[in-house]
This record gives sequence, C-alpha cells and structure tokens, in this order.
Amino acid sequence: MNGTPPTGLRTVLGLETSCDETAAAIVRDGRTVLSSSVATQHDLHEEFGGVVPEIASRAHIERILPAVRSALHEAGLAPTDLDAIAVGHRPGLIGALLVGTSAAKGLAMGLRIPFVGVDHVHAHLASGVLDRVDPPWPALGLVVSGGHTSLYRVDDLVDPRLLGRTIDDALGEAFDKVASLLGLGHPGGPRLESLARTGDPEVFDFPVANLGRDRLDFSFSGLKTAVRYATLGVPGKSVPTLDDQRRADLAASFQAAAIRALRRNLGRALDAESDVQSLIVGGGVIANEAVRGMIEEIGAARGLDVVLPPMTWCQDNGAMIAALGARVLAARGPSDLDLAPVATSRNH
Repeated sequence: MNGTPPTGLRTVLGLETSCDETAAAIVRDGRTVLSSSVATQHDLHEEFGGVVPEIASRAHIERILPAVRSALHEAGLAPTDLDAIAVGHRPGLIGALLVGTSAAKGLAMGLRIPFVGVDHVHAHLASGVLDRVDPPWPALGLVVSGGHTSLYRVDDLVDPRLLGRTIDDALGEAFDKVASLLGLGHPGGPRLESLARTGDPEVFDFPVANLGRDRLDFSFSGLKTAVRYATLGVPGKSVPTLDDQRRADLAASFQAAAIRALRRNLGRALDAESDVQSLIVGGGVIANEAVRGMIEEIGAARGLDVVLPPMTWCQDNGAMIAALGARVLAARGPSDLDLAPVATSRNH
C-alpha cells in the first residue's frame, strides 16, 4: 500500500466522539466527502473552563444518532446504501469513545456491513486528502491538536511511523490553559489567536524546551509556566498589572514561542527524513493562521508539497475517520466486534 484509496468499499460512514464533538460523515472512495455533521459542546463546558468527561459522554449519547441521520439526509442516502462503518476508537476520553464505538458496532451489525476502528490522531493526517488527490509519498506528518502534538513519517496513511510527540501538554492544551490565565474563556485557542494579532511577539522572550538534538519530542509545560509567572507574577514578588496591552503581548509572545518549537522540530525531522516529498498536517491548532503560515514557509523553502486541510477539516470530524477507515479496511479488513475503545494512541 502506498496510500492509494480503495475502490471496493465505496461509501463509508465515519463516526467521531473522542472528546467534545459528536461527528458523523459519509465519504466515497476514501476521499470524496458526501456529507458531514458536527455537533459541538462548547456551551456545555464553558462554565467549567474545559471539557468535563461525564458531560461529554452524556452529550454524545444524545447527539450521535441525530448526527448520523443528518449525514445520511445531506448525502441523500439510506442506511442500506452504506458499505462500511468506521469509528475513531482511540485515543480520547474513554466514556466518549465508548459511545461512538458502541454506536458504530450496532449500526454495522444491524446493516450487516463491515466495521473498523481507526486511530483518531492518524485520522487527522487523512483530513488532508479529503476532496483532493494524494500528495507524493513519503511525507512528513504533523498533528497538532488539543490532546496531541506528534510527528510522523508517512509512507502510507494506514501505518504512519511515530518520530516524536509531546511528553507533557499538547500544544492545543497549552493554548487553552494560557487563554484561561488571560481570562479568555473556553475554547481558548481561537480567542488567544485573535488577541495575539494585537500584541507584540517580541515583548516576552519565552523559552522553547530543548530535549536534545537527536530527539523530536516536544515539551510545552515550561513555556506554560513561564507565561503563568509573566501573567500572575513570581511567588513572593509584586504582581504585574495585567492591562489589555500586556495581555495581548503575552498572547503574541506565547504563540511565537510555540511556533518556534514546531519550526525547530519540523526542521530537524526533515533533515533526518531527507527523502520525504510532502508535508501533511492536521489537528485543531492547524486552523491557526500563524501556524499555517509557518508550515507553508517551511514547505516552500524545502520544495515540498504542503497539504494543509481546509479549516472545516482541522476540527474533529467524521470525514477524516471515514477516509482513513476506507484505507484500513482495504489494507487489513474489518475489525472484530469485540474491539474495545482505548484512551491512548497506538503510537503513544
């Protein structure tokens, strides 16, 4: 397999419930999106400043079947038109994953069609090939989301090889925590990005963790702590005045340091994997304009085919699950119905 979409299992329903989006989508031939339905839960979690697992799981139970019905209606299909069901069964909140996995198994059993579980993080890489041709392989893959910051060598979307990952906070998580420090609310990432546009990224020289020249792992806990001290003050010393301009400068300086960390490890990975022809990325943080600009700049400098998913496919969605599910089915066949949800990624 070299990443070529399958031709046998034409129409796949993908279900995604790993965190706080309940999503269903129908994809044909592993790339053509026929429909997509996403129900967010931001209003349910905002008062808590983050996702509450029990609330998320209960919301998925209420919303999963309406999402499926919406996807079928948008595509103009009946359930019997489906060839297979794919679901993100790892990683994520275990209760939330259980809802999606159970729904997918039940639908597959009732319709007597194949069922397959896929890795949610790997599916973010597949979001880049929705509604377009595959890039040249091999590729360097980068996933940056609320729960994951990972680098892969991608000879085949079915089986990417992990090169490095965060050892603590994912970058999306760090964005949300810094946004909370600055009083921006939940979800914090988009709000921090907006505030950063009005700030000076050179006011604060925040650190970028260096875990060793031969390592491609990430660490954002030190950066988060540095922002905390700059925001709330060092214990035992006077607390700085947090006016609007300081908040904007903190946001801009944090974002600049985060992008430096991504840029450095992307460069190191491209030096190590010198035969890659493409750069393929995915995850919610890829919706950040400054992050996208840095990736395009690296790709242009290296002469790589850069695959940036449209904003629609950066968030968690069912289309990426269906697209990867079609490829996994073609390469490995269906999953057993006793497949269990798992909190961690296969390459964690």
